[in-house]
Amino acid sequence: MRNVLAPVICLLALSASPVTAQTSLTIYSDGRVLARREFPLQLPAGLSTHRLDLGAIDPGSIFPTIPGVSLTRASYDAAVDEQNTMRRAVGRELVFETGGRTNGVRDTVIASVVGVQPERFRLQDGRVTFQRPGTPRYPAELILVNPTLDVTVHSAEARSGLPLAWFTGGASWEASYSVVLAGSAARISGMAAIPSSGLAVANAEIQLLAGSVGRARSSGGIAMDEMRVSAAREQTAFTRESFLEESIGEVHLYSLPGRHTLVPGLTTTSALFEPVTSGYARRFVLRGALPWYGGMVQMQEEQPQPVEVVHVLKRGAETAFGKLPLPGGVWRLYQADQAGRLQLIGEAASRHTAQGQDLELSAGSAFNLTARRIQTEFTVRRDSLKTRVRAGYQVTIANAADSVATVEVMEERAGEWRLLSSSRPAERLSSSRTRFKVAVPARGEAVLRYLVEVSW
Repeated sequence: MRNVLAPVICLLALSASPVTAQTSLTIYSDGRVLARREFPLQLPAGLSTHRLDLGAIDPGSIFPTIPGVSLTRASYDAAVDEQNTMRRAVGRELVFETGGRTNGVRDTVIASVVGVQPERFRLQDGRVTFQRPGTPRYPAELILVNPTLDVTVHSAEARSGLPLAWFTGGASWEASYSVVLAGSAARISGMAAIPSSGLAVANAEIQLLAGSVGRARSSGGIAMDEMRVSAAREQTAFTRESFLEESIGEVHLYSLPGRHTLVPGLTTTSALFEPVTSGYARRFVLRGALPWYGGMVQMQEEQPQPVEVVHVLKRGAETAFGKLPLPGGVWRLYQADQAGRLQLIGEAASRHTAQGQDLELSAGSAFNLTARRIQTEFTVRRDSLKTRVRAGYQVTIANAADSVATVEVMEERAGEWRLLSSSRPAERLSSSRTRFKVAVPARGEAVLRYLVEVSW
């Protein structure tokens, strides 16, 4: 037995699940999981050592969560395979089954494990062999069902319970939203999907953290985000009573009601907020021809261009929807057909959206609106300092619908550029964005012409 700084050694027997009851988890969307648990141990004043079955963890992240208790040493053994079981047997005698039988009883020999890499065994007659003398029988204390952590802690006074926190992996979460459009209103619901790829947890409090939290990459240790299992994926839904959303630092935290169980291969879902109703607007957007950076090339032929359909969900600061901070996720838009059946009409991804900010969802291309763009002019001038290009464009937009549609033609470019002329009024939205609003008649066409100068 190894020496420790204090005579107290406490062995904590846990269940087969790596993270067990009374655990609190904060799950990050990037696969990190912050686990917290108070272990039912009796801590004496001073130093004591305890063995904990925590499963796969980042051993450098573990720390006590209360003042007066400090971690002085930790030894983490994550090797549960036979090779490392043999490593733990070095210096001990093992019984090996040789494969034969005498009077119906398996024949065995006893040998001491001298070392591994390569394996060496000392037989009872003193000979050393590099071959296993048979199939080993391992004592239970050498076999790890789960990775094990030995911790030495210092407590300022005797106390009950050892509260620890650590990082593990094997689970993540993502937000998914459904938007049902009807008339000028939209009904929005949001769900959190929590897939577990390798984390088993029973009866745990679960919190979901939304926001961008920096992550340092280490050259060693366990790659927690690479934990994977092969299992059929199912889906279950929490019975939602109430949830709690709060700001902490520059992120937002969603606390799910009750306690929950995560199983590898199982995806659980929970509502993020009560369904809300919002006003919405639909925009048609045609992206410009200018590259965001760098030089420009001459267009050789007329090119077709899609007209984007952008749905804008209104989020006034004082409305129920506007007061919600929205984690980034996938938005699915639905609209009823003539028989009342909901049909998916668009899908878009969003970043985290703060309170009071409208949400713009580019959900696909318009069916009845088509556009063609051709370059009508392209001249280049170069001097010792920069290159200047004058480029002219003609955009023809066709509308096959029975009503007038307004299409926003958006030119965007970083750096030095300017609009020289245009056939329709232009709006300078910023130093990099200029917009033309083109009204396209029902079952007709509209043409926009403009000339720009770009320097680099």
